Amino acid sequence: MATENSGPLALLIDGDNASPKIVVGLMAEIANYGVASVKRVYGDWTGPNLKGWKDCLLEHSIQPIQQFAYTTGKNATDGAMIIDAMDLLYTGRFSGFCIVSSDSDFARLAARIREQGVTVYGFGERKTPRPFITACDKFVYFDVLNTQAEEADQAAAPTQQQTEVKPSPAKQPAKKAGLNKAAQDMLIKAIVATADEDGRANLAQVGGHLAKQAPDFDARNYGFPRLSDLVKSSGIVDVERSSENPKTILVRLKKK
Repeated sequence: MATENSGPLALLIDGDNASPKIVVGLMAEIANYGVASVKRVYGDWTGPNLKGWKDCLLEHSIQPIQQFAYTTGKNATDGAMIIDAMDLLYTGRFSGFCIVSSDSDFARLAARIREQGVTVYGFGERKTPRPFITACDKFVYFDVLNTQAEEADQAAAPTQQQTEVKPSPAKQPAKKAGLNKAAQDMLIKAIVATADEDGRANLAQVGGHLAKQAPDFDARNYGFPRLSDLVKSSGIVDVERSSENPKTILVRLKKK
């Protein structure tokens, strides 16, 4: 994935609402957008539910922020995150904020940060309410991050161990989910909106338009590593390289 932003980022994690298992994939994903110069995870560290986080805090240089749960059923962590986010926003030092939570309480925070002209990257579960997703510039699901982490672990496995174990049947490639009707309609609209007079559209501009339509639109959600792979498999476009710049991919809707 190409780098979208190279500026400093603020990473704020709702420890009560996220698992430490996503940290490796999360940090790899954030590296695509910039450098997380502030990394904080919030929660009540006096309780047992955050015990799993302690092992990865030092490894990834994430600062734990203590927030006591004063009242049962009320999430004081959200309030602490929002206050810190606004304090960091007013410093004017950050080009983007990474908010890790599946809680709709952060929808207004994301919208307020964007009002300031700062990019918001959201990360959460599939059950994350739409108001928070649409309030972000880009939203990535946890399961996508977990898949990346698992692939990285497999690639880093010692070669010696691989030779010692009995050979197993060839692993079948991941199934490609393909575009559903709604996603296909969004792709068509994005191509039409960004196409020139000849009907050709720059794929990078198409991707930007898709992100505006749906911040959680991601080729990885459909089993493809890149948008170019997804559009090729859709069967509704012709794909070609620009004669002026071979790195530029152009797409055009097929004639019915």
